[in-house]
Amino acid sequence: MPRSRLLYATAIFLSSSLLFLVEPMAGKRLLPLLGGSAAVWTTCLVFFQTTLLFGYLCAHWIATRLRPRMQVIAYGSLLAVSLVQIASNLNPSLHASTVHPIVSALWVLTTLIGLPFLVLSATNPLLQAWYSRGFAEKSDATGTATASAPPYRLFALSNFGSMLGLILYPVLIEPYSSLHVQTVAWSAGFLVFALVCGAIGLGRINIPETKAEVVTDPVAAGATPESAPSNADRVLWLLLAACGSLLLCAVTNHISKNMAAIPLLWMIPLTVYLLSFVVAFNGGKLYSRWLMLRLLPVFLGAVGWLLADIHMDVSIKIAIPFFCITLFVACLVCHGELYRLRPSPRYATSFYLLIAAGGALGAIFVGVIAPVIFRASYELAWSLVFTAVLALAVTWSLGLLCRLFWFASIAALFVVVFFQVHESNKDAIVRMRSFYGTLRVVQDNMPDNMGYTRTLTNGNIEHGTQIFTDELRHVPTTYYAHDSGVGLAMDLCCGDRPRRVGIIGLGAGTLAAYGRPGDVFRFYEIDPQVETIAANVFSYTRESKATIQIAPGDARLSLLAEEPEHFDILAVDAFSSDAIPVHLLTAQAIALYQRHLQPGGILAIHVSSLYLDLPPVVEEQAEHAGLQAILVSSADNEDVGEDKADWVLVTSNQDFLARSEVQGVGTKILRLPGLRLWTDDYSSLLPVLRLHGWKESGE
Repeated sequence: MPRSRLLYATAIFLSSSLLFLVEPMAGKRLLPLLGGSAAVWTTCLVFFQTTLLFGYLCAHWIATRLRPRMQVIAYGSLLAVSLVQIASNLNPSLHASTVHPIVSALWVLTTLIGLPFLVLSATNPLLQAWYSRGFAEKSDATGTATASAPPYRLFALSNFGSMLGLILYPVLIEPYSSLHVQTVAWSAGFLVFALVCGAIGLGRINIPETKAEVVTDPVAAGATPESAPSNADRVLWLLLAACGSLLLCAVTNHISKNMAAIPLLWMIPLTVYLLSFVVAFNGGKLYSRWLMLRLLPVFLGAVGWLLADIHMDVSIKIAIPFFCITLFVACLVCHGELYRLRPSPRYATSFYLLIAAGGALGAIFVGVIAPVIFRASYELAWSLVFTAVLALAVTWSLGLLCRLFWFASIAALFVVVFFQVHESNKDAIVRMRSFYGTLRVVQDNMPDNMGYTRTLTNGNIEHGTQIFTDELRHVPTTYYAHDSGVGLAMDLCCGDRPRRVGIIGLGAGTLAAYGRPGDVFRFYEIDPQVETIAANVFSYTRESKATIQIAPGDARLSLLAEEPEHFDILAVDAFSSDAIPVHLLTAQAIALYQRHLQPGGILAIHVSSLYLDLPPVVEEQAEHAGLQAILVSSADNEDVGEDKADWVLVTSNQDFLARSEVQGVGTKILRLPGLRLWTDDYSSLLPVLRLHGWKESGE
């Protein structure tokens, strides 16, 4: 039996680790096809959660509808076909359509990893069912499986494997290996996993049919009515799992978009979420219900207080750990209650099926439904209300005083939602939301009716400001002032002749202020709502003297489909948030930009970031392409709305580089030891992560 336990534990650990390793790998495959926006990763999450649900459903059907030999044959067949799909995709040739990007992404993921992902998802609940029944059969001398060994610690092991895979990928795997090498290594790991499962299957297939029990009906199977979970329990399984997933996605969105755009920050809440499963399902010894139910309202109230006042200034060194601790406490309550309400192992597959369904519901609500029904990021506040409602449900039996307390907590959290909506709308003249982010335009009036300013933000990232006075309304502001890198390129590149300028990222349309008669400015913008705001709320594009063109969709895909545009300047302004579109900064992307630039044209890349050291990445690309790169940094000037900005100018134009205006501000970029050239097959944010950025932003 110790050997059998080891095989089961190994298979479940491998399945969970492989599951969380393949997710970022598949997501990176999609980046050059559909763009690096948040919408692509949202679609990936929908695919992962939905396929996980189908995997649990498949496990439930196999475990409850088939005889032992047929269970092994069915699962073994799925493993074999999965290996075939993996082998055929070691060097995939992928194509996607931007006309229907969500459908296209789901189809690409299905053809790339669909069946292996489903099999890995099904492994945990199916092997737990085999494990519990296998031990029961050996302990029952009569040959009838009337008892079951508890398998739930294997679920804790599964989540530990997921957590380990999650941590290892960005730290040890992505920085040191290409995507192709990762794919080959992952495929080898899946083969080892399949062999371990094959060994388990061989042990199961020799079980006599008379000793096996297919559970289709609890009464027919010899179970008493009391042993079967009630409908109320099943509803709670679903809602508790949904609440944990909802909190995970909502907290991740909030701290990433509204507090700090730190790359890889999403790992912390996800690790906390998985850790809560590990603690809750580890035999119930680490979960103190008495303590957690008393800590929960304290943390819910504190987070609610922070959400109610959106202008409260709290250091991220305090706020982010606090939000993550709150997430851990709330998820531990949800998952601890799941473990407390766990059924007999006879019903384990249906239990896990409803957990998976709840997880999918939580992710779909935040990733798909919330952007449609909310104009801003209100889902975290609503998730607090939902958590309090569930706390009331699971503590209902504790008495009237407890019920009154949670009713009052629910009412207080409804007030939090009201205040958050009121505060976020108070200063905004425009609020819009889509899959690409939450857009907000704030108008500030100047004293003595001298004019007003309007600022466009996406989360906590500023995307443009315009000062509406006669003197300044046509003056470029924020990161695009005349002394910025892109400003120097605009002012010095072409003399008095008409220019063709390409700009990746529209924002408020600020760069259109540089337009002169005869110029053509072509903007590439993935979010149609940004185009609407730039055209109607700001006047840069409307009042520009240049001809303004706007190409919708992902810039790289648009450029790939176009004939050479012969740009004099191509500005890449897409590197100021946590969702870094790496596919716009690979060797293949630089080669594409060169195809669209005039000989001697200037590539201006905006690299302002508190958390990423991107200039060495661009320097590496410039050297690889046979070009020169210089860094131009400009300072703040609040009087005219200028912000500190870093631009890297890449060109072969020696006349431009030799100009005194450029020589006076341009600086050489220091190489970063150990940095590898980014390609579509390799990229890693970890080597360029600025650890001091966290400290500076928290002061």
